[in-house]
Amino acid sequence: MKPVLYKGNQSETAQILVERLYFLTDLVHQVSAHPDQWRPLVLTNGCFDLLHAGHVRYLAAARALGKTLVVGLNSDHSVQAIKPAVPGRVPRPLVPQAQRAEVLAAVRSVDAVVIFEEPTAAELVVHLKPDLYAKGGDYTIDSLPEAPLVSAYGGRVVLVQVEIPTSTTAIINRIEQHTARG
Repeated sequence: MKPVLYKGNQSETAQILVERLYFLTDLVHQVSAHPDQWRPLVLTNGCFDLLHAGHVRYLAAARALGKTLVVGLNSDHSVQAIKPAVPGRVPRPLVPQAQRAEVLAAVRSVDAVVIFEEPTAAELVVHLKPDLYAKGGDYTIDSLPEAPLVSAYGGRVVLVQVEIPTSTTAIINRIEQHTARG
């Protein structure tokens, strides 16, 4: 069973995108039933609130590390928990999870998207046991709560070099500064 993004008629393109969206249990079943199609599996995760060129290059580099790339997408609730509202600032996420998932599924290097509710991707790591867990080079292995879980079963954590040093937060800051100046 696939997550329902939108009700009603869907174009052929939308049908293809939905095929890349999974519930965790279904994805685990697919990977277990067809390891030759999925492994080596690379897992990454994030909010992907405003997809930008830095994200696209990062996802392509992560995908190049293995056969498939699974993106764990923080749910709206999860984003609100890890990026709490600040008075006078735009609340996050800016884009609802269904739309963020659809945009990610449209990225050529992404093979599967799974939305998760927790603040970290620990449950995804435990159940999918990715061969490689990728995060941007702006992180350190010590700062990743998922790293010990990956190491425990023999997986590898890879920090992907950031090619374009930008972030959704930086983009929001620029917009807010421009708006404040009038």
